[in-house]
Amino acid sequence: MDLKDISQLVELMNEHGLSHFRLEKEDFELELKKGTDMEAAKELLAAMPNVAASAPMAAAPVAAAAPAAAAAAPVASGEAITSPMVGTYYNKPAPDADLFVNVGDTISEGQTICIIEAMKVMNEIKAEKSGKITEILVEDGTPVQFGDDLFRIS
Repeated sequence: MDLKDISQLVELMNEHGLSHFRLEKEDFELELKKGTDMEAAKELLAAMPNVAASAPMAAAPVAAAAPAAAAAAPVASGEAITSPMVGTYYNKPAPDADLFVNVGDTISEGQTICIIEAMKVMNEIKAEKSGKITEILVEDGTPVQFGDDLFRIS
């Protein structure tokens, strides 16, 4: 693949409103992303110091209410598998077919776990790592954004 081919891929991405493209062949791998890199943003936010620790004492009543709210929210366990693109999430290849994955299934890297339709193109989403599906976070036919959590694996 030469620079002209890559340039054509970028033009097609722009033409169809895609923000992520990945191509893998036997001895070649190409991944194109445009827009905000959500993974880098998440890492940056995680590396930031805790602002609440440096807040003045006047903020203490608000901080005291936060633990109660946090206790009510369920704790997410496992690692999230996120959407690599904007589109409509489908959990099976056809309306009458079996689901790609169920809670409790063990998945392997490269296994198709769902489809995201974008611009009338069905994009198979493959697992980037192996693990066990602990939670499916999106319902069939739901619109998803780049970076939305789709599954949790352990």
